[in-house]
Amino acid sequence: MGKITVLLAGDFRQSLPVVPRGTRADEVKACLKPSILWPHISVLSLRLNMRVHLQHDSRAEEFSKLLLNIGDGQISQVEGRIHIPDSLNIVGDLITLIDKIYPNIHQIEVGCTSWLTEGAILAATNDSATTLF
Repeated sequence: MGKITVLLAGDFRQSLPVVPRGTRADEVKACLKPSILWPHISVLSLRLNMRVHLQHDSRAEEFSKLLLNIGDGQISQVEGRIHIPDSLNIVGDLITLIDKIYPNIHQIEVGCTSWLTEGAILAATNDSATTLF
């Protein structure tokens, strides 16, 4: 009886719940719930990012490794910031970034804003978002 295969996927580094004023331990505790099923579960860790592997793109592979190293806490920080290698930077400054995501933004016609939904610039903090304006 039983023998049901269930795939549980996720990256705890990316999907932690928000625990106001909580520690890292509080976040992990909020994710993992006690269950009588845990002793019967086999954990298999994937080691190769197939999407990157099949692209044969060295920049995509470098970026993938950088993200894993950031998630594992292996990248040094200076004042809470990490350095992204120049080889991964597509643009060098904020103005060029905005122009890359929203070309000709200064020529937009009033009332014609539907094209804004075709791109996005994500900011990690409100202060970062404020500098975009």
